[in-house]
Amino acid sequence: MDAAELPARGAERARVPGPVTGAEPRPGGGVVRFARSELEVVVAAGGPVFWGWDGAGPTPSYALAGDRPEPDPRAVLEPDKDGGWQVVSERLTVAVSRHGAVEVRTPGGVVLRRELPPRWWEPAAGGPARWVQPSEVPADARFFGLGGRACGPRLRDGTYRLWNTDPRGGFEPGDDPLYITMPVEVVVADAGTHLMFYDNSWDGRVTLREGEEGAGSGPDRPGTSELRMEGGPLRCWVVAGTPARVLRGWAALTGAPALPPSWALGHHHARWGFGSEREVRRTAAGYRERGLPLSAVHLDIDHYDEHQVFTVDRERFPDLPGLAGELRAQGVRLVSIVDPAVKAEPGRPLYDSGVAAGAFVRDARGREVRGVVWPGECVYPDFTDPGVRGWWGRLYEERLAQGFSGIWHDMNEPVSFAPFGDMTLPRSARHAMDGAGGDHREAHNVYGLAMARAGYEGLCRLRPRERPFLFSRSGWAGMQRYGGTWSGDVTTGWPGLRASLSLVLGLGLCGVPYSGPDVGGFNGSPSPELYLRWFQLGAYLPLFRTHAAIWAGRREPWEFGPQVLEHARAALAERERLLPYFVTLSHLARRTGAPYVRPVWWDAPEDRALRDCEDAFLLGDALLVAPVLESGTDQRAVRLPRGRWYDTVTGEAHQGPGQVLLDAPLSRVPVLARAGAVLPVRGEDGGLELDVWAPAPGRTGGGLVVRDAGDGWEQPEIERFTTRVGPAGVSVEREGCAEVGLPVRVRGLQSS
Repeated sequence: MDAAELPARGAERARVPGPVTGAEPRPGGGVVRFARSELEVVVAAGGPVFWGWDGAGPTPSYALAGDRPEPDPRAVLEPDKDGGWQVVSERLTVAVSRHGAVEVRTPGGVVLRRELPPRWWEPAAGGPARWVQPSEVPADARFFGLGGRACGPRLRDGTYRLWNTDPRGGFEPGDDPLYITMPVEVVVADAGTHLMFYDNSWDGRVTLREGEEGAGSGPDRPGTSELRMEGGPLRCWVVAGTPARVLRGWAALTGAPALPPSWALGHHHARWGFGSEREVRRTAAGYRERGLPLSAVHLDIDHYDEHQVFTVDRERFPDLPGLAGELRAQGVRLVSIVDPAVKAEPGRPLYDSGVAAGAFVRDARGREVRGVVWPGECVYPDFTDPGVRGWWGRLYEERLAQGFSGIWHDMNEPVSFAPFGDMTLPRSARHAMDGAGGDHREAHNVYGLAMARAGYEGLCRLRPRERPFLFSRSGWAGMQRYGGTWSGDVTTGWPGLRASLSLVLGLGLCGVPYSGPDVGGFNGSPSPELYLRWFQLGAYLPLFRTHAAIWAGRREPWEFGPQVLEHARAALAERERLLPYFVTLSHLARRTGAPYVRPVWWDAPEDRALRDCEDAFLLGDALLVAPVLESGTDQRAVRLPRGRWYDTVTGEAHQGPGQVLLDAPLSRVPVLARAGAVLPVRGEDGGLELDVWAPAPGRTGGGLVVRDAGDGWEQPEIERFTTRVGPAGVSVEREGCAEVGLPVRVRGLQSS
């Protein structure tokens, strides 16, 4: 059916831009015309640069936040050498050759990226053109990004598909693609860092090849990136600068990350297979009786009536609001899974309501598109229709009435167990595309993003005084506006543990700062050692959640023996102590786009050794975390950025850049603090304190603190602290205040 309802491509005409014929200046840049195409180049206020071929403009776009960005009036189009044109701005120069190559240069003339002339293949009978865009980057460059990739965070030579996909059952580093793919490349080289975003949601493939630097007097071989798309516009954005500036510019384009409520920064326990209120109470009591902190319990599809969304199995959960209230009195929130598929059965209220609203995806003949998901035969809301998003958002009132405090979107690639070629909707399925009209080839990758928007906006309307908590398995560029994500069904095993870190780092560089894995893996029974090492990693990631499949082993810390329980207790205690720091990082992510979890090259992208380091990360500016990712490890090598770093357990000082060997006993993973750092932490009495790590001799340090202002929309102030070493020891000053106003604990002084 699918192939029959898509127009046959038939004969195709190949096309390249051809020679340049002229140019027309416009605000922020201009249009360069070629014999068979035209290219618009615009520098936006703030520095990001857009270009689009064949009349493709920045909007409409599912990725961008708000309207078309304002052009920078200082950027002008002018003739370039060799018959081409260039647009010169404060931060970048975009040079267009006379045959359609586009170079992105620094103000000093260093080339960050060269886009070779694109090629199109247009059906003779009309329809969308396939296209390919080859690019070159410096020989020393490293590639990151492309959404959630298990094989990263550094992306090796290979081809990566841009098609959100449920890998079914579990995945590890060799599996690709996964749930969130984005045409977002982050490229780090000696020449600088840049982010390249191709604003096109169609199916595509990116082929990456790292370059080689010439030996002796030999020439360099540049790195290459070739993007092939099955249709849609050829338009892109580039943001360049330091990594911090790049992510700030990206957030300005695509939207500030949603701010999770403070409780969502604690520990979450989820399970597919709780089965009953009694089991939920038993699990929560297990944490409470052992003195283990717990912020949330997540209910999977087994709490629904026959797996149908927005229902409750009244036999197993006879008083869900009562359960939610009981847990909330203990400081534990309930989070509900929500799937998009609706059981296609007349007489069911949700189905009938959707039919009345014209909510479901249809085929070219106007018939409902049906697939098979957990409830059986199902239909799918068209979230690219504003009216459908409004209808769906109102449905969350039922979840709130049941006492849920947060929402977990699943199966929203979207998935059908009875596949149409692959495990999703037929490509001929029709979508509103917010008035533009289109089919599933264009809508597939933005389906989860549009569902997240529907849920987030609905929750904002229903509870306007509370920040929503929502995270989604699938999404696309800009999904951070509505919440975060998690790993999906990462396989239980040491490769799955390594993939967990790759996903969080890669998604953060694509603008999604709040994410985390299924601690312990989704589909198996981890050994006590593997579970503990995964738990220790999770304690330093934004979303700290244990989870498992109904057939997999349990995930409560006490199920793995007394030794694991005590070490997990220590990890939980440290997470609780660092909660004020996580609150600060969440607010800074919203204001600056900087991820909580950052690659170790974040502050020093020019350090080539750091660019290749994939087994450690920075948590904010202050901490370096080196998780244990291999079995039987009690020591591990840690690559340090420049500066002084303190072991947070021993207080020993280490000098970077360089590599050190640190103890990694089963009880903990190595964590180092940057000299001079100021960390807000929770004191023994529950109040806010400052951990201050002594600056290196002759240096100063500092840090930012954003206090928890509750779960509403209040914008708390950013407090700035400075540290220095004087004759009397380490002093701490708060900007604009005579007094620090908080208890201070100085650490590392004996090593200074």
